[in-house]
Amino acid sequence: MPLPPIIFEDESLIAFDKPSGLLVAPDRWDKQRENLMGLVHAKFGHGVANVHRLDADTSGLLLCAKSKPALDFVSGQFQSKTVQKKYHAVVVVLPIDEAMKVVAPIRDAAGALPDAFLVDLALGEDDRQKGRMRVFKGRGGKDCATEFRTLERFGRFAFVECHPLTGRTHQLRVHLAAAGAPILNDPFYGAPEIKLLLSDLKRRYKGRDEEKPMIARLALHASELTLTHPVTREPLTLTAPLPHEFEVALKYLRKFAGAKTGVRR
Repeated sequence: MPLPPIIFEDESLIAFDKPSGLLVAPDRWDKQRENLMGLVHAKFGHGVANVHRLDADTSGLLLCAKSKPALDFVSGQFQSKTVQKKYHAVVVVLPIDEAMKVVAPIRDAAGALPDAFLVDLALGEDDRQKGRMRVFKGRGGKDCATEFRTLERFGRFAFVECHPLTGRTHQLRVHLAAAGAPILNDPFYGAPEIKLLLSDLKRRYKGRDEEKPMIARLALHASELTLTHPVTREPLTLTAPLPHEFEVALKYLRKFAGAKTGVRR
């Protein structure tokens, strides 16, 4: 695989637009599996290090430091939770009867997602399912909070902006599932049987017999980071554009699913 697109670079930082499906670092069990940092080290040497991580299935902005002082300075901001993070997700809005079964159902009187909502639920490893996280009530788990904004509603789907206030594994995926609106195509916490198909939106659809979903991967994208630059000490905002399949899916959802706007971006 070629090196992903570089979306920012200067003397101390370099940021990539990581595709969905690519690991950030070597896999714990499969050391031969391709990963972003392996590609980066082959191109730029081992002096470049990632300052945070993304799930393999999440696309978007991955920031690296080109020196030890820059790594220490930026990593400190992630640890102190002063970095502002923005993600975008297409979610499946579960029917109200199903949503009431989840941990933190959040609905307005009509059953839709509100314009803005907060999920504040502790998370920890799920001992029953290796590699997964779960919500903890009472003791156990680590404090975890995410702010969400509903940007657009499309019936059973919605386009949501996510602002994690903490940085736990699978935080956005578990919190949205707990709110009754799991991320589209999430095999761990969602409703993987629900697909986003043009034939379900467009009347008199005439397409291929074997139709492919408009988004076939986890519909979660790391869109933006705002931090303090390690050299200039000025605020720096980096952005990764929405993937092409997101743009196409949103175009058809707006055209055929009667979009209702939530909070303005």
